[in-house]
Amino acid sequence: MSVSTFEEITKTKPEKSLLAPLRKKAGRNVRGKITVRHRGGGHKRRYRLIDFKRDKFGIPARVTSIEYDPNRSARIALLTYADGEKRYIIAPLGLMVSSALMSGPEAEIRVGNALPLANIPVGTVMHNIELQQGRGGQLVRSAGTSAQLMAKEGKYAHVRLPSGEVRLIHRQCMATIGQVGNTDHGNISLGKAGRKRHRGWRPTVRGSAMSPRDHPHGGGEGKSPIGMPSPKTPWGKPTLGYKTRRNKATDKWIVRRRGKKRR
Repeated sequence: MSVSTFEEITKTKPEKSLLAPLRKKAGRNVRGKITVRHRGGGHKRRYRLIDFKRDKFGIPARVTSIEYDPNRSARIALLTYADGEKRYIIAPLGLMVSSALMSGPEAEIRVGNALPLANIPVGTVMHNIELQQGRGGQLVRSAGTSAQLMAKEGKYAHVRLPSGEVRLIHRQCMATIGQVGNTDHGNISLGKAGRKRHRGWRPTVRGSAMSPRDHPHGGGEGKSPIGMPSPKTPWGKPTLGYKTRRNKATDKWIVRRRGKKRR
């Protein structure tokens, strides 16, 4: 079992004005039907309101603290703006308390600053990238992840995402400079079942341990193989390589698919 060191955390209690209630759904939709399996229980949480838009242009801010967020793998930073307003942002790697930050087209190319893609030099590492102008960052928000600005062509920029996919994004979409912090998150080993339950994850049973009526992999004497050409979900759909992408409308924005080798 291994845990985070939490050495970058400078404040244990969150900002009360930036908290919101978070009710557990246990994987159920509005009809009460389970649509996401293996969810339920876990420690009670309160949601931290994160500023993904970074739309306070031209107003300097100071990093007040680096905090833990139970709702995401990354750490969050509390910013106090010159006009007194406070906001949370995703804490990038290397951000320190008392650092000065700013967002907008006139901001410097510095870790934690947010700028439109049109104002960011080619080759820059960034995160919290918008897909649509003014909607807020939706891409590259997990701990340790980063994207790279590859090129600019007309109204669009070529951005290489952590998966290896190269995507066209409008030049006026905002992005934050730097890599997301807490890079050791991927090295954590939970070590025991209880830590999984604390996070709201319930047990997963192997399909091969079930009966044939409960799973396509079930049945047989002793430990039996799955007995079919490809693995399947509990509902008989192919898995492990089966393509599930249906949104063909966004294919035109993908320059290179993830997993494709360069030529």
